Amino acid sequence: MSNGVTKTGNSPLYEQLSGEILGKISAGEYPEGERIPSEAELSDAHSVSRITVRRAIENLCAEGYLFKKQGLGTFVSKPKMSRALVHGGLAKSFTEVCTGSGRVPGSKIVKREIVLARPEEQRFFGLSGDALLLHICRIRTADNQPVFQENIYVPYEQNKLLMTEDFVDGSIFTSMEHFYGRKPKKNRSVTVEAVSASAVIASQLQISKGDALLLVTTHADDADNEPIYIGRQYYVGNRYVMSL
Repeated sequence: MSNGVTKTGNSPLYEQLSGEILGKISAGEYPEGERIPSEAELSDAHSVSRITVRRAIENLCAEGYLFKKQGLGTFVSKPKMSRALVHGGLAKSFTEVCTGSGRVPGSKIVKREIVLARPEEQRFFGLSGDALLLHICRIRTADNQPVFQENIYVPYEQNKLLMTEDFVDGSIFTSMEHFYGRKPKKNRSVTVEAVSASAVIASQLQISKGDALLLVTTHADDADNEPIYIGRQYYVGNRYVMSL
C-alpha cells in the first residue's frame, strides 16, 4: 500500500482513500476543474480494489468535492456556491450568484407547456377553476455543470408572449418586465424540503436516481403586491449552499 492507505489503519480503506484524494485537492495536486486519475489508475497506485476506489469517489461526489462527466471521467469541483433565501425580499438571481463566484451561468430549456392550474395555484393567482398556467422548465448550469432544475409557473393569459421567447441564456423575469412592465419584487413565502431525485430529474442533473435534492418553492409578488409567479426549483445539494 502507498500514500497512507493501509489495511492496518483504523478506518475503512475507502475512507482512507477519500482522505488521500482530499489531501491532493487541498494541496493543489488535483486542481479545480481538472480530471483526477481513473479508477484503474487509483486502484493500481494504492493497491486497492476498484470497488474501494469507486466507493471513495462516490462519497466525494456526494459531498461535492468531485463530479463526474459521462464518458470523460471524474473532475474536481469548485467550492459550492452560496445563495441567501430571503422571505421578505428577493435573493440574488442565479446569474448574479454565478458571476459573483467566477462561474459562467447557462441554461437549457427542458419544456414549455400550458397546464391547468391546480387548486393551490388557483388560490394564489386568484384564478378560476379552468384557468391555464404557463410552465417553463429549464436546467440551470454553472460552467456547464447542472446545478438545479428550474420550474416557473405564471398565468398563461397574462403572459402569452413568454411562450415563444428565447430563454436559453436569458432571464424569464427580464422578459416579463420588458413585455408587461412587471417583475418579481418580493417573496410572499419560501419553503425548503429535502426530496429524492426521480429518474428523469437525475438524468437532467447528471446525478443518480435517489440522490438528495433541495426543493425550494417560492411564491412571489410584484411591486404592487400582486402575485406574479410560483417557482419550484430542485437543487443538487452538494453543488449549492442555501443560507437563511
